[in-house]
Order: sequence, then structure tokens, then C-alpha cells
Amino acid sequence: MIVALPLKPQFSLGPAILLVTVILLFFMGSSTTELLAYDRYALESLETWRLLSGNLVHTNGYHLLLNGAGLFFLWALHGEHYKPLLFIKLFLWCGLGTSLGIYFLSPSLIWYVGLSGALHGLFVWGACMDIRNKVYSGALLLLGIMAKVSWEQWQGSSKDVAELIGASVAIDAHLYGAASGFALFLLMWVMSVLYSVIKPRQAA
Repeated sequence: MIVALPLKPQFSLGPAILLVTVILLFFMGSSTTELLAYDRYALESLETWRLLSGNLVHTNGYHLLLNGAGLFFLWALHGEHYKPLLFIKLFLWCGLGTSLGIYFLSPSLIWYVGLSGALHGLFVWGACMDIRNKVYSGALLLLGIMAKVSWEQWQGSSKDVAELIGASVAIDAHLYGAASGFALFLLMWVMSVLYSVIKPRQAA
């Protein structure tokens, strides 16, 4: 079975921009990471950019490679949904939802970096889009990510991955990111339904 990757620019440009951005930030060094990381104490001093920028920096090369692989996997699965501007908006909203979830619901999590929370959101959104478009494997993907997040909440983070990336795995970020992706899908779906109802009335 041959899998057709979504290679057209309108499907690959958004993920490519994100990947290039995180690579450039990584090579700018640890001082850049410290400036951009999610840091609760810095946020309390109104360094609010960290709510978004923390999702773009990484602890080390292994962390970057893992998240880069995750981004490639999502693009291969759901790239046909990834129009460039839409993809960037989705990533930013999922990243913001992840950071706000950490800030308000996980006060003990002081420091966080990485794409993983937002990637979980994109995964959920893509799976829901598959279901909406009658690609029923999306239901299996949605059940899979729900099982993964639930398992992490029950059993905790992977010690092997924590050693590899040089930091604890922020499992709460995965939960909040996934919830953000689902909320975005619901919001977009409701808006599309309302638009489909209002538009015929305006035309009449």
C-alpha cells in the first residue's frame, strides 16, 4: 500500500515554517531558550510572551528531534487539512491553551518548553476533522490519543524520555493541549453550522 504524502505547498508550508522556526531558535542557544520558555515566575512579572514562545523552544537536541518527528507524523496523517494560515493559527491557539492550562490548573509546574502540548492539540483536531470528513480511522486515532493522555495521567511520565530530553515530561501539557485541540474543533464546527444556516437566509 502506497501512502500519498501531502506534498503540495498549501499542505506543507505551515509545518515547514514551524519546523524552521524551532530549529533556528534552538541554534540561537540556551540564553534564547531561557528568555522564551514558559516560566511561571516570569509570567507573574508580566512576561506574557512566554505563554506562546515557550511552545517553540526545547531543552536539547533530543527533545527537538522527538518533537520534530511528531510534527512530521502529524503532517503525514493530517496534512491535507493544513492550509498554511490555518495551521499557524491552530498551533498558536493550541500552544496558548496549553500554557494557560498549565498556569491556572497546574501551579506546581513552574517551567515548560516544547511543541508536545500543541502537537497533542493538533492531533486531536486532525482526528476530529477526519471523522467529520467520514475518514473513520480518525475515530481510532482519537481513541488512541485519549488512551495515551489518560495513561500518562494515571501512570505518570516516562523516565526514559525524561532522561533523554533532560527534563521531566510535562504530561499535564499533553492533556491541556489535547483539550485545546478538541475545543477548537468544536468551535469551528459550530461556527460552520451557524454560517450554513445564516447564509441561505441572507441570500433569500
